[in-house]
Amino acid sequence: MRKIISAAILVNVLIALPAQESAMRCRLGFSYEFSNNKNWGKDRPVIMKVYPDSPAERAGVRQNDIIEQINSMKVTDIAMDDVDSLLTASEDSHIVLTVRNFSDSARVTPLTKECYSNRSLNESQLATAFSMYSVEDTHDRLFVCPFVTVTTEEATDFSQFKTFDFSVVEGDKSISNIESVISETLKAVLTKKGLSVSALNPDIMIHTYYAFNRNPSFRKSRATEEQAPVFRYDITRDKVVKFPFYSSSTPESEAEYVLQLGIRFIDRRFVPGRVLWECETNELMSAPYSLEEYAAIHIPLMCMQFPYVKYNRNAQFILSKKAYNYTGINYNIYRINEVISVDSDSPAAKAGILPRDIIERIEGKRMDYTVPEFTAAYRQFITNTLKYRDKDTRFTDANGFVGRMFWDTFKYPRIAKDFEKDSNMTAFSYLYAFQPFVNPTRSTSCTFDIRRGGERIRIVVRPVFYSEKTIELN
Repeated sequence: MRKIISAAILVNVLIALPAQESAMRCRLGFSYEFSNNKNWGKDRPVIMKVYPDSPAERAGVRQNDIIEQINSMKVTDIAMDDVDSLLTASEDSHIVLTVRNFSDSARVTPLTKECYSNRSLNESQLATAFSMYSVEDTHDRLFVCPFVTVTTEEATDFSQFKTFDFSVVEGDKSISNIESVISETLKAVLTKKGLSVSALNPDIMIHTYYAFNRNPSFRKSRATEEQAPVFRYDITRDKVVKFPFYSSSTPESEAEYVLQLGIRFIDRRFVPGRVLWECETNELMSAPYSLEEYAAIHIPLMCMQFPYVKYNRNAQFILSKKAYNYTGINYNIYRINEVISVDSDSPAAKAGILPRDIIERIEGKRMDYTVPEFTAAYRQFITNTLKYRDKDTRFTDANGFVGRMFWDTFKYPRIAKDFEKDSNMTAFSYLYAFQPFVNPTRSTSCTFDIRRGGERIRIVVRPVFYSEKTIELN
């Protein structure tokens, strides 16, 4: 069971308005699931993702933290549904979690919830709702890696292990740099998880193995050549790139090259020689590929399944990306052109925008429409501008929506004209006005025409560019 202690919205949510106008919603900023894993947090909530710029991130909550207590109450004494209620209850703005991980057996972590009126829409939510204005900046992308991961069959609490070191590496010694790349990448990943390197009686000995070979049984196949390209997130370049890999369902005989990389964690503390955890990948490839580069990119992904394994085979990952112009305005979901609140010390607050202001225009674009009208116009805009998308960038997002595509860079001027059409109701495109296909002049300011009582005011706001990127197991 997975729960998200955060806030998100899609266009269909804009239509299904909340039933209780007076209710509050609160954000801690993490997702969790109850563990059935015999090695990590069994029967307890395990943190799966910590959202950027959230109370959880600021409090130091980390991925794979095991929640042991909520406000001094043991989670094993609380029903699953009650755990969620305790974490999200709007009447309690403060909460204290006691968490366990590799470095702490019982870390007390106070958090202050961010609570908002259930009637409000913030710009992060709107950036998601109108993501097709700039798929380049806001999307969730799913990718799969052919990892096979196994753990010891014995019920062993991995949090008892604190230190690690490396054994001699097997493999092709002619590749001079691969051992150091593997060990340095593993050190960086595991120390971030709370483990430490120790050459003196380490709890875990790490054994790695690798190989890269031309496939002697290779037989060229037209069907394999026509496969869709494989895209994954490259942590070393901080972007999604195309790899010369085939899907895991491809027969091995149809791959010209085969790459293998494995990591094995061996018990040195309780049952010497016992394999605690092992992850191996075997890639079928159409072209040569550097083992060093492969290790630097994929070891962090492989280790996302340690200590908490979700997939024994073919691990699924979600890359979430969001970038938008932040002003700090929160809109009324029932009357979308009304300012329900303004974040303190935000660009909008500094410029003089106030709660209950009525926004008549943003950058000259009208705001006097209802949520269903904005939604219908947005959908029509998507349909009418498909001809401006680059088909070579097509992908299916993590929600299963097919046909996500970036804009064709050669058609930016025509795209910009469509953003200016009144019938497209693109007032919220200011969220992406740092992009040339929205704002060809690249102006860094945003003009809001406000009605305040009987007075009309023009206020210029200078938004702050906000960007976040996370990767998690699906």
